[in-house]
Amino acid sequence: MSFMEAVKTCFSKYVTFSGRARRSEYWYFTLFNFLVGIVLGIVDGVISGGDPDSVGIFGTIYSLAVFLPGLAVAIRRLHDTDRSGWWYLLVFIPIIGWIVLLVFFCTNGTEGENRFGHDPKHENEADVFS
Repeated sequence: MSFMEAVKTCFSKYVTFSGRARRSEYWYFTLFNFLVGIVLGIVDGVISGGDPDSVGIFGTIYSLAVFLPGLAVAIRRLHDTDRSGWWYLLVFIPIIGWIVLLVFFCTNGTEGENRFGHDPKHENEADVFS
């Protein structure tokens, strides 16, 4: 999956928590949000004149806009590793929970169909054979 394809997929599945997401889809969307966050942080800094007490309005609005797509793609990524989306609650455990989630997000997805749906790597093949 290409960078732009992954970003488009995540925004088109804005609140789709079912199904599975490939590793590339999750990480490209994360990279996209990181890069946009840097740009918006610079813009907010320029607008505020470098005032450290000001609230970055553009960064805040963007963060709110991508909260649900980010959560949805993370849950779909967990589904690809054959884990329930409830595992995402590990994010509330400082450091250890984050490390566990990082390992989950970096591991390969299950091959073939699992309880959460078709393998997204071979999604077109599943349509041909069904």
